[in-house]
Amino acid sequence: MSKSVGKSLKRVDAYDKATGRAKYTDDLCGREALIVKICHSTIAHGFVKRIDTAAAERIPGVVRVLTCFDVPEFPFPTAGHPWSTDPAHQDVADRLLLNRHVRYYGDEVAVVIAEDEVAAAQGVRALEVEYEELPFVLDPQKAMEGEAPQIHEEFPGNILKHTDIRRGDYQTAIQEPDLVKVEGWYDTPTVQHCHIENHGCFAYEEAGRVVVVTSTQIPHIVRRVVGQALGIPWGRVRVIKPYIGGGFGNKQDALYEPLCAWCCTQVGGRLVKLECSREETFISNRVRHAIRTHIISWVRPDGTLAARKFEAFSNQGAYASHGHGVVAKGMGAFPQLYPCDNLECDCWSVFTNLPAAGAMRGYGIPQAMFAGECHIDDICAAIGMTPLEFRRKNLMPVGYQDGFSKNENYFDTFNQCMDRGMAAIDYQRKYQLYQNQTGPVRRGVGMAVFWYNTAVWPISLESSSCRMVLNQDGSLQFQTGETEIGQGCDTAYTQMVAEAVGVPVESVHVVSTQDTDVTPFGTGAYASRQTYIGGFSIMQTAQALRERILQVAHEQTRMPVSNLDLVDGRIVRKSDGRELKSLGDLATESLYSLERSQHITAETTAQIKSNAYSFGCTFAEVEVDIPMCKVKLVQMVNVHDCGRLINPALAEAQVHGGMSMAIGYGLSEELKFDEKTGRPLNGNLLDYKLSTCMDHPTLQAAFVENPEPTSPFGTKALGEPPACSGAPAIRNAIFNATGVAFDRCPITPHVLYQKFKESGLLKEESHV
Repeated sequence: MSKSVGKSLKRVDAYDKATGRAKYTDDLCGREALIVKICHSTIAHGFVKRIDTAAAERIPGVVRVLTCFDVPEFPFPTAGHPWSTDPAHQDVADRLLLNRHVRYYGDEVAVVIAEDEVAAAQGVRALEVEYEELPFVLDPQKAMEGEAPQIHEEFPGNILKHTDIRRGDYQTAIQEPDLVKVEGWYDTPTVQHCHIENHGCFAYEEAGRVVVVTSTQIPHIVRRVVGQALGIPWGRVRVIKPYIGGGFGNKQDALYEPLCAWCCTQVGGRLVKLECSREETFISNRVRHAIRTHIISWVRPDGTLAARKFEAFSNQGAYASHGHGVVAKGMGAFPQLYPCDNLECDCWSVFTNLPAAGAMRGYGIPQAMFAGECHIDDICAAIGMTPLEFRRKNLMPVGYQDGFSKNENYFDTFNQCMDRGMAAIDYQRKYQLYQNQTGPVRRGVGMAVFWYNTAVWPISLESSSCRMVLNQDGSLQFQTGETEIGQGCDTAYTQMVAEAVGVPVESVHVVSTQDTDVTPFGTGAYASRQTYIGGFSIMQTAQALRERILQVAHEQTRMPVSNLDLVDGRIVRKSDGRELKSLGDLATESLYSLERSQHITAETTAQIKSNAYSFGCTFAEVEVDIPMCKVKLVQMVNVHDCGRLINPALAEAQVHGGMSMAIGYGLSEELKFDEKTGRPLNGNLLDYKLSTCMDHPTLQAAFVENPEPTSPFGTKALGEPPACSGAPAIRNAIFNATGVAFDRCPITPHVLYQKFKESGLLKEESHV
């Protein structure tokens, strides 16, 4: 077979994206489109009593005004999860297209459809909305209290769901003598994805069906959700996904596609476009869950764990979206990363009157790793053990197998990754050098590890389909339902197809656009599943295509199939290696033969009932200016075991992007809200302090390649893991530099000032 996997080949979409030829959603929408603008609520909780539309309807260019009193009563879910025929495994259907019961500041209550942007915006401003205001709650633990306002009637105490893990006997274990108790509360913030391309979509009717073109990670799932929301058969919906300018999980939700589709049906099937502003993207799309975590560890003097308690309170916001799966995944990592015989773990997903939280890169693991890895360094400080020594003693050992997922740790990955990271940053020397510093400016090094699952089995369905078509010249094109969202999966898939079929990589053409009318089924881009899950259907379909090609080669050459092979696009005889004909000649003869014309194609579906661990670590070096309450990130190294690298250059790019997100998460990013009104305070790119290249040191990515045994190509998760351990590594480096243990991120100057003041460092440094 051709060897294309493992090479740093140029992205297949590089030229088109660099030159502007690549077409995104907005590029494809006709100029005749009517414009849809949304009227968002200006209260955090209450009911819409009345909407006066008269003034809006008089504005020239306004075609239609639709309100929450007009929408169909079809509650629908929005999470980008596979559908299940088992109601117990279906997502919570708690949305309507527009809402009379307003649950957060920014909820959708009406739309204006107009001939242009100006008329639509004027129409929204002219709407007069009268509300019945209700008390609201922004904090998940307060929302669980008995006197808190009820946000969804069917969820008493505002608890979307609670799950737990129990192992051994925690209460008996903590009676063991000489144990050291280490306890901490850790807070992670609400943040937004900030992808370059805001969410947008347009819709029109064609042949009695509604067609939605949208910037989404999940076209086949969006098709189903649109059908549910409109109360129409799913086959009457067609969804087209062009190129996407980033998603990071925000577009793993059905955002405004159902509303846009419905608006289309209300204006006679005319073309309508709904495009979010950046401010709408911040508030009315999805955010990352803010999670408060409480951890107690009972540690023996030798550094082993006797018993542990874990509690997490996840701020779900106003609607279920991805819901409990996020915090539950974080809790699931806790007993696996550092196995302990005696555990009590609980997590709650709680509704509040904030924007709905959904999927975001890492899916609960950045929050869990911040809490868990900060806590590990707190343990080390309490028992006088180095962070490296403690981790080597307690991390998941080789051979560990999880009883639920059946994942197995096949390699000494953690030690291998930590060794690589230590060498890259000179950790051992610097860790000792930076102990017990004095003076106003201090340096520190810190580390953190991460745990990650690949894909979603056995929690949910995992399947992938692939279609391959052989062209007359011996090239082939392929399609999958798994989507390119900027991460480079089209390139990785092209390399995988070339190697699996046995053709040069330049002979493989990927169909990047997904169209639910023609694209084979796949659930989309999420859960770092692309190369792992897609690899199964690609390998399976490639094998089927090879069999058909070699059968045709047998008919054309009279050689038995057992003595034929396809290598670099050539039909060769195994016995002596002779080339019998090119694949192009075979394909042309096959298609145009007067005796037996046949079009050579293959399409298969693979259902995947396995998963895989992905591990790694981050090392960070910081410089802390105590009087200025400022942290400068000096150096950062991420090391990953993501199995076999399909394209090393793309893998490194993925890691750099994840490190950037982790830097912002650790040091600057937080979406803030007014406690008195629930109004967002910094929902724009000026006031929301997104990490930029000016905040970055030189980022270094390194890899340990341990091919995953369950994977056809030996690969496993890499998309989300780079964002998981950066923030706690930065925090632990600040701890090493100053001796001050921070319990929340982002660690902004305001947070530094408060903690330094409490610890006496600012008073001490004022005399230096």
